[in-house]
Amino acid sequence: MVENLFKGAGYVVHGMRLILRPGLRRFVIVPVAVNLIVFSALIWLGITQFDAALDLVLPDSGWAAYFRWLLWPLFALALVLIVFYTFTVVANLIAAPFNSLLAERVEHLLTGRVPEGGFGSLWAEILPTLTSELRKLWYFLARAVPLLLLFLIPGLNLAAPLLWLLFSAWFLAIEYGDYPMGNHGMTFPAQYRRLKAERAASVGLGAGITLLMMVPVLSFLAMPSAVAGATVFWCERLADDASPR
Repeated sequence: MVENLFKGAGYVVHGMRLILRPGLRRFVIVPVAVNLIVFSALIWLGITQFDAALDLVLPDSGWAAYFRWLLWPLFALALVLIVFYTFTVVANLIAAPFNSLLAERVEHLLTGRVPEGGFGSLWAEILPTLTSELRKLWYFLARAVPLLLLFLIPGLNLAAPLLWLLFSAWFLAIEYGDYPMGNHGMTFPAQYRRLKAERAASVGLGAGITLLMMVPVLSFLAMPSAVAGATVFWCERLADDASPR
């Protein structure tokens, strides 16, 4: 089990090496650039609107003006937390069509074959991949809310952080494993069964993605690295013609 956990995490490193190849870089640059533009615009909008709200509520001078120095750090902390927890969801919604194409190109690079269920064009990918993203989001919320409630229950809240980390790793494997498997026309229940058959390696894959997301600068490569790593995982362990390991 421990060996499979490390093997699963290793697929993320393999994926990072793959996305740096010339033929795959365009599928990394475009979604990352789009996400940076969107979040930069949202952050700018949030800062300007908060500053305008302070101007309406608090004066620029006098003793009440000191509250500005208290509210700005609180706002900055809240902004950081909001960006951190929403970036992955929004980034995946924006980059979903690109991620499917990236998974298709990685599989072709590894096996020399194009997935039979692949659409082969960006516009044809948009509706199916966005629908899949919304289904995964519902799966996440239906299980995340009860887990978060455990943090409020005395006794059980001691185990809540570990359970949350395990669930997060498992969900990230589902999130990114969907791209290579979805290219083969696999439904969500079928994908779930494949990943469940390799649960330890799947959790290891998700744990590796989590660690990469926590590293400054490299976190911007976490999403494409995860897609490429999940595709390697699919080709080597999950596909019907994968050799047993």
